[in-house]
Amino acid sequence: MTRSFHFGFLLYPNLTQLDMTGPAQVFSRAPGAFMHYVWKTLEPVPSDAGITIVPTDTFETCPQLDLLCVPGGVGQIALMDDAEVLGFLKTQGKNANYVTSVCTGSLILGAAGLLNGYRSACHWMWRDALTMFGAEPVNARVVRDRNRFSGGGVTAGIDFALTVVAELWGEEHAKLIQLQLEYDPQPPFDAGSPERAGPELVARARAPMEAAMAERRRVLEQAALNTPQG
Repeated sequence: MTRSFHFGFLLYPNLTQLDMTGPAQVFSRAPGAFMHYVWKTLEPVPSDAGITIVPTDTFETCPQLDLLCVPGGVGQIALMDDAEVLGFLKTQGKNANYVTSVCTGSLILGAAGLLNGYRSACHWMWRDALTMFGAEPVNARVVRDRNRFSGGGVTAGIDFALTVVAELWGEEHAKLIQLQLEYDPQPPFDAGSPERAGPELVARARAPMEAAMAERRRVLEQAALNTPQG
């Protein structure tokens, strides 16, 4: 009999839905998978793309998860000092077999004190901020450090999830899911990373966010001061 395995994703307003739905589509095909989408209430949660996601569990009703995953998104900044959210992550992270993230979700894990002394990925625009929380930023699509798995920005979540499935159920099962999902990336442009995009395009990507980035960094710095290190 296949043992049940409980995957749990933190939901929150203005998350980037692909950070969550990409890995969820992969994990849902794992043997014995039980999927949990968790927020403070069962009210629908809006994503940053206008897609609404309905939670399956609240913090109170969520069982102990085997794998905890925190997605990123512009709503991440509002969680950096949210005691209820950080408390839930600390409690689950203490006993979860795997503590994971996609994109800027790693910064939320950092604020919960769950990345101190670990290597981690993050979205390229915010990767350096991981050092505020005692983590070592790594420029990679997927990073594993002991029981911490992390994916880089947004689309890296699918790579991250396939890596986890290969770790838990073997490479052949991960390949099977990859084929079922026809995950065969052949992007029309070679501009998916700062290194490939070049400085001009990177500057254009940053420009509309300059004001928001300054405020976001201020909040991150304050959250880091409130996060125990060591």
